[in-house]
Amino acid sequence: MMKVRATMEEVINELTAEEEVKAVVEKEIGELAIKEEQTEIIRELRDLPPAHYIFKIENFSYLSNAKLESYESSDFEVGGHKWRLSLYPKGNKKGNDKNEHVSLYLVLAESNAFALHKEVNVYFKLFVYNQIQDKYLVVQDAKGKVRRFRGAKTEWGFDKLVSLSAFNDASNGYLVDDCCIFGAEIFVIERTTKDWNQVGYTSQVFVIGGYKWSLTLYPNGYSEEKGKCLSMFLHLEDSKPFYSGQKLYTGFILRVRDQLFGVHREQKANNKFCTSANNWGFTKLIPLSDLNDASKGFYLIIL
Repeated sequence: MMKVRATMEEVINELTAEEEVKAVVEKEIGELAIKEEQTEIIRELRDLPPAHYIFKIENFSYLSNAKLESYESSDFEVGGHKWRLSLYPKGNKKGNDKNEHVSLYLVLAESNAFALHKEVNVYFKLFVYNQIQDKYLVVQDAKGKVRRFRGAKTEWGFDKLVSLSAFNDASNGYLVDDCCIFGAEIFVIERTTKDWNQVGYTSQVFVIGGYKWSLTLYPNGYSEEKGKCLSMFLHLEDSKPFYSGQKLYTGFILRVRDQLFGVHREQKANNKFCTSANNWGFTKLIPLSDLNDASKGFYLIIL
């Protein structure tokens, strides 16, 4: 009986340790969410890694001990533009943080030779990897808020990505063996003056998994669903690698964001892409009656 009890206590202790880590992470997210309620920032944990860029730093202590205020990643390209991540290991003093948080920003790279009058409108997410939970802490602006990058403002991000006390405690999983991992997802929003009811819109080309893709949106429906539903398709832009008969098996999700309540409309698919089939998607992604009902949060006009 004593052996059984001892074994149970060991199991309970292991579970308790895991729960303590989870509790600390959830507490950190909760406290920051309360503080940032007025600034409309969302924090959540997810399993999937960043789709566009991962920024791994080894020997983080060297950065935090150095006199450099910030550290930048190499350039990477998304949506036809080049970007960088800018990390402030002890917080951005310009953001009046008083060195209490790690700060992280998305920067429009100087290599774009960006004209002062031009702008890029972007919705983005920044990430910190929790190496114990094997999950990513996602930090993003609420309600799908779009940030405007231009010559006079080439940097947007978060002064209070995660508190230094939580980040530097290895038991929380952000900084383990002096290594930490950050990331980014970037969605470029193209402005257009075309009629919303035109046949279709095609997004800029983006790269995931080493392949070039685009999305085609039919706001008034495609084929038999015209006038009934919004339709969307994923298109493989470069099918040259498949001339020899190869096929690319792909799992993907097409989603319409609910900007008010977070109850998104989405459909999942697993399809093979090849030279004869480089388009897959859904003609009935969301009924137009739901899309055009502003109270449901799918279609909002933000001034």
